[in-house]
This record gives sequence, C-alpha cells and structure tokens, in this order.
Amino acid sequence: MNADAPIAGIFVAAVTPHRQRDGYETDVGALLEMLDFLSGAGVNGVALLGSTGEFLHLTVDDRVRMVQLAVKRSRVPVLVGVGHSTLDGAIALGREAVSAGAAGLLLMPPYFFRYSQEDIQEFYLQFAAAVGPARILLYNVPFFTNEIAIETALGLLDTGHFAGIKDSSGQYGYFERLLAVSREKPFTLLVGNDRIYTRARQAGAHGVVSGVACAVPELLVALDRAIQKNLAGDVERLDAKLQEFIAWHDRFPTPVAIKTAARERGLTVGPLAMPLASGSRKCLEEFGEWFKSWLPVVQREAALVIK
Repeated sequence: MNADAPIAGIFVAAVTPHRQRDGYETDVGALLEMLDFLSGAGVNGVALLGSTGEFLHLTVDDRVRMVQLAVKRSRVPVLVGVGHSTLDGAIALGREAVSAGAAGLLLMPPYFFRYSQEDIQEFYLQFAAAVGPARILLYNVPFFTNEIAIETALGLLDTGHFAGIKDSSGQYGYFERLLAVSREKPFTLLVGNDRIYTRARQAGAHGVVSGVACAVPELLVALDRAIQKNLAGDVERLDAKLQEFIAWHDRFPTPVAIKTAARERGLTVGPLAMPLASGSRKCLEEFGEWFKSWLPVVQREAALVIK
C-alpha cells in the first residue's frame, strides 16, 4: 500500500470476523474475503481494529498478524486502530502497523480508566515521539473511552505531530470547531459517526470512517458521489436510506447490526461476542428480514448514481 495515499472519501470501519474454537479468535481468511468485497465495491479505504472491529477482544499477536495479512491483501489503503489500555501497548501496535505498511494509525485515548486532559495530551505526545514519523490520526470516540476535549484535540493538532483526526462523537459543534481550524492550518478531518456524515461532508469534511459501509458499501459510495456532484435529490434520498439503517443499528450493541447485515449478504462474520437476550434476538431477526427487503431498493438507487 502507498502510505502517502490521501485519506479521504469512504473508509470502511470493518468488522472483524471471528470463529468459536477455544476462544473468540480472528477468522483471517474471512477477513481477507471481506477486504476483496469492500475493495470491489469502490470504497476509498478500510479501517481495521476500531470499535466496530472489536479490537479489545483480540490478543496483541492476533492484531499484529491480522494487520500484516490485511495490508498485503487489500487493494485500497488501510488505516489501523492501535488503541490500547497502556502507552507501551499502543506503541508496540503502532510500530508493527507502520512496519506492515499501514496508510495511517488511528489512536484513541487509553480506555476503561478515566484520565485528565493533561494526561491524555501526554499520552499522545509520547506515542508520537516513539512511533513517528507516521501518519497518526487522533481518534475521538467518547462512547467507549475518554473524550478528547476540543481544546486538547486542537492543541495536539497544532503541534504538527498528527496528521488529523477521526471524530466519532457525533457532536456537530465539535466538528465545526475542527473544520474552522482545518481551513487555517490544514489537517485530515474524518467523520466517524454515520449519522452526521452527509451534513459534515457537504460542509467540508474530507471523508468518513463508516461502520454502515461494511454492510452496505454501495450506499456510502453513492452518497459520497452524489455529494461531490451536488446532486441534491440523490443526496436527500440516499441519506434517508442511511438514517433508516442507523435507526435499526442503534437498537443493538456495536457492531451487532452490521455483522448481521453482512451475514445476510453472504459474508462470513462468525458468532457475536456476547449472547443476546430473547427479546433482543427477536428484534435482530426482525432487522434481518427488514434488511433483506431494504437492500435491493438501496442497491437500485445507488446504481443510478454510480454509473
């Protein structure tokens, strides 16, 4: 992969296929097939081992091997999540991803325990000093770990040690602050929350790291194409379809709906990490039936834009 390729457009937040043997281990063969499917759908890149990729269920050795094989196989640039609960763990993962040829690193703050913004800033600066030079993207995902406060993010971006940020907060005001600063001192600005993608991309975001695109890549590719061509009617129609999927997605833990939809498309994703209660299972079955009838409509509408 070309590590200098632009980080823009539709990057897929890929799920990690698993198989149940002695543990919840990675199914690398299924992952490589998924990469072929996504690359063939016209996406601009793939992001591995973020929250949608359930990185926390994997050993460090599993993550390293997965990245090495995925980067070799992928026909599009690969961003790699190197989140860890310790600085040393993140550094080790970052160095391995750079060595494998990753196009960029996605680094969230250390998870589970709460840290001050000063601690988070120090974590990032020490990581950059140990792993650089590399394209490091801040990864703000407050749903699952410590938030990177806007002033902390802007301060880190101002150092020049970071290539940009993936903001998964879904807070449009946060995005607007980043966008205003990026126009004065450019950096890569990616949306990590599908709900606000259309509005943010129209305003000037460089792209999205989209979990929905793992299940329905043609929808996000067509939506991005419509935005770039200023096809207002197509944008409105396709964004409405995106919001329909998100409404279902949000009924379940991440990434249950995405894995279920991918399975309906014939992709191997393996078992879920956790069993669901009977009510949740019933709702998931309803989602699967809805998705099977919804997908052909979306594919037809997307094809009218991607031609």
